[in-house]
Amino acid sequence: MARIGKYCKSYKLSRLRQFPHWIERAENARRIRKEVAGETVEIARELKDDDYVYLHGDFTVTDGIFIDENVLFSDVTPEWIEFCRHVLAQSPPEEKPENELK
Repeated sequence: MARIGKYCKSYKLSRLRQFPHWIERAENARRIRKEVAGETVEIARELKDDDYVYLHGDFTVTDGIFIDENVLFSDVTPEWIEFCRHVLAQSPPEEKPENELK
């Protein structure tokens, strides 16, 4: 069963592709149905700069809101986190201990 993380934010893919060490796993993009030689097949969609993808609180990037499906980028390094925080201004909310939640 797919999991939804506690936090994610959508970005145009072009913004994330600005990271110098961006290596995209395009084969993990969401599947679409397409007619090929008279048959309907499912293929990974072609990712374009204007497509929106999701940056999660653990700094992974997915093609959809689920944290464990369609993972496009998972090479979470200090450089990536720095890029997310300073270039994208991404800072996931701090989690409060359970006894502080109201």
